Amino acid sequence: MISKYIGSLVVAAGLFGATIVSADAVTPEEAKAIAEDAYIYGYSLISVEMSRKVITNVEKPTTTRAPMGQFANLREYPTAAYRDVTAPNADTLYSNAFVDVSKEPWVISWPDMGDRYYVWEFYDAWVPVVFDPGSRTTGQNAQTYAITGPGWSGTLPEGVKEVKSPTATMWILGRTYSTGTPEDYKAVWALQDQYKLYPLSAWGKTYAAPAGKVDPAVDMKRSVRDNVNALHAAQYFGWMAQLMKDNPPAPEDGPIVARMAEIGLVPGKDFDLAKLDPAIAAAVEAAPKAAWEKIEAYTAKSGVVKQGWLVNLKVGHYGTDYMARAWLSAFGIPANAPKDAVYPVGLADADGQPLDASKHNYVIRFASKDDLPPADGFWSLTMYDSGYFFIPNPLNRYTLSKRNALKSNPDGSIDLYLQKDNPGPDKESNWLPAPDGAFIPMFRLYWPKETPPSVLDGTWWPPVIQKG
Repeated sequence: MISKYIGSLVVAAGLFGATIVSADAVTPEEAKAIAEDAYIYGYSLISVEMSRKVITNVEKPTTTRAPMGQFANLREYPTAAYRDVTAPNADTLYSNAFVDVSKEPWVISWPDMGDRYYVWEFYDAWVPVVFDPGSRTTGQNAQTYAITGPGWSGTLPEGVKEVKSPTATMWILGRTYSTGTPEDYKAVWALQDQYKLYPLSAWGKTYAAPAGKVDPAVDMKRSVRDNVNALHAAQYFGWMAQLMKDNPPAPEDGPIVARMAEIGLVPGKDFDLAKLDPAIAAAVEAAPKAAWEKIEAYTAKSGVVKQGWLVNLKVGHYGTDYMARAWLSAFGIPANAPKDAVYPVGLADADGQPLDASKHNYVIRFASKDDLPPADGFWSLTMYDSGYFFIPNPLNRYTLSKRNALKSNPDGSIDLYLQKDNPGPDKESNWLPAPDGAFIPMFRLYWPKETPPSVLDGTWWPPVIQKG
């Protein structure tokens, strides 16, 4: 049962199906403010569910999509046509799956990973990281876990460790490092083929995953973000209310849950815009556009900005910072926790001007190899368009890293070229192709070093982006 104070009146909802009331009716202005906050609060929940709908909307697994409870193992780096997640990487091969643990636990296992860097992130339905096994945390040995749902209790087989999910839905994303050569791809495929996922009831049995069900109503062409942003208020809040039944708000969300009840938005209850006073309904209907503008504008506030680079360490664990969670869900879903990866984002050049390759060429200069991004896993620099997607280019190159055999200058410095035109054969190894327009560069530091210089404590920062 959910018990909250609304105005001066205590109301009960959920368990007994009581009607939410308030001591004093909200004004249209108050309703709009509540609805905007509710939109931001629920953006991650809606985004995860929309991702699930799109990614699992197939009969059998492909390299990028798979039915519920099955892995989609990416076999090569994503191309510029990939739109299933924002800010994809071209350093690791994804192993992507969604499971429903509302009825029974699901078992996941992987083999000994040798000296291969890898990381798994288990996200709940609101997108926080629940568990992050991998090279940094649990090591290279073979491992087996059972993901259990909110209400499950029981005994697991010997040697199986429990991962408790606070929600019915869990998004599992494995990232396995690859150099991108045909030979290394095959080595990763051999590991991916040993990643197993099955319900606990199939333990010790031969398990054949069922075919998936395809919903023709799901738009498979638009990005997840565009699909979410296309929802009008009645759709968005109605869906959100139903999703909160099996994916309940966290205890610390009590205050906003109580506020949402003032406009009839209650976990597990039908949300009917038509039952609201017309003026209140109109205010709620206006909320999505205004709330989205706030999410979009939050970019420059989402972390620390220095030398034109934004570093956001509020990733993976959000508490009641719902804006940080919504922003990540819009522009980087799903991301690793900072100790697993940090993603500095380039916002401006050395003059504080927006990055635009139709007007300028750009250079990032490292004084020496010792000044390159400090990471125990690996680092890379990725190029995105203004929507955080890859850009088609003649080299099919979306990242720069040590895999590119970067050339040093005579003084030992290293220049990375960000521009739309090829800088020539002598510089091509250090060229990251940009679009003919605005762009977003993003560093990745997987398993960033924790001792200085470190991005985690601010003692390392990407160099300024200079006009070339």
